Amino acid sequence: MNEQQAIDRLTQYRQKQARLRVLSKYSVGAGITVSRLNEDDHLQELHRKLRRLPSYLYLSSREQRLETTAHAYLTKYPAGTRAQLAAVPNRGADPDDDEELRQIRDAIRKVIAARGWDLRDDIDDVLERVAEFQDLKSEIAHIDSVLEALEAYKPEYATLLRSVYVDGKSAGELRNEMNVSVRTFWRRMSEAEREYKLLAR
Repeated sequence: MNEQQAIDRLTQYRQKQARLRVLSKYSVGAGITVSRLNEDDHLQELHRKLRRLPSYLYLSSREQRLETTAHAYLTKYPAGTRAQLAAVPNRGADPDDDEELRQIRDAIRKVIAARGWDLRDDIDDVLERVAEFQDLKSEIAHIDSVLEALEAYKPEYATLLRSVYVDGKSAGELRNEMNVSVRTFWRRMSEAEREYKLLAR
């Protein structure tokens, strides 16, 4: 990212926040929103970390039995929930296995239903919105981190940039608050933006 791009992103801060609010409320069905799906991604990451631990540390005894059955009957673990459902056989070697395989299929169906995948056919559109939501959160977090870093050694610059680009105050309003001339105000803005660009690039 070059210096001009850093300032362009800063100037779009409020717009990005507004778009993030809109996306966060976008419904994907079954009462699930884009922001909820994004939180589910964090849960999946936690599960990936937990899977590196022995399952008895985080699964109940019933869940451990289902895990053992799944390992016994599944030769591969597809990525998508629909593919996972299709991979679970309908019949096992005995009635106990049949029941546990049914419970596994039911659990996968609940995940599919909770995410709304069974309620809509525009999944690509949903995934595009989730990706945009994640990108916006990342960009906003980056801007906030640069402003925090700037505040550590030039707090007056960080305050000025936050006032303009985050809080949306006008130049006239800020000049009155600061009690400075137009020329002095824009000189300080230029200095603040220059420091910001050095940190953000």
